[in-house]
Amino acid sequence: MRQYGQAPEIEAVITALVFRAGPLLCALRLDEVIETMRPMETLPLAGTPTFVLGISILRGVPTPVIDVSRLLGGGACDNPQRYVTVRTERGAVALATGPVLGIRTVDTDEAGGHPALLGGASSRLVAGVGTVGAEPLMLLQSMRTVPDEVWEAAAAAGVP
Repeated sequence: MRQYGQAPEIEAVITALVFRAGPLLCALRLDEVIETMRPMETLPLAGTPTFVLGISILRGVPTPVIDVSRLLGGGACDNPQRYVTVRTERGAVALATGPVLGIRTVDTDEAGGHPALLGGASSRLVAGVGTVGAEPLMLLQSMRTVPDEVWEAAAAAGVP
């Protein structure tokens, strides 16, 4: 049984997309990723948290764009190099990131991380913290849960 503040149990080894988010090295389960692309024109979206850059038209669909670095507390991604689109409960979301470093196998046993790094709100975002060489790697939780105020602001702007 999972206790409050604990990350859900995940497979021992997963295939993940590894990318930079500002100063952070991050990974997302590959089965959550729709595609990666160059950044598209993004229009600001009023009434959203600071980590929401706005909306872009991706494949003909208005899509919220989230600055992953700012979301994780690593500061703003001043010049995103890639958009990584992921599945969410309400539709696709684009994650503004630095460079995509490739697809790698991530040993989630090593990505357990120190409990202090996974407590509180961050446990909703980070499944574990491992390493690549001497650098920490943040294995991100499912990005399926986007705050309601983002969807409400998107709906007010005409995003389906």
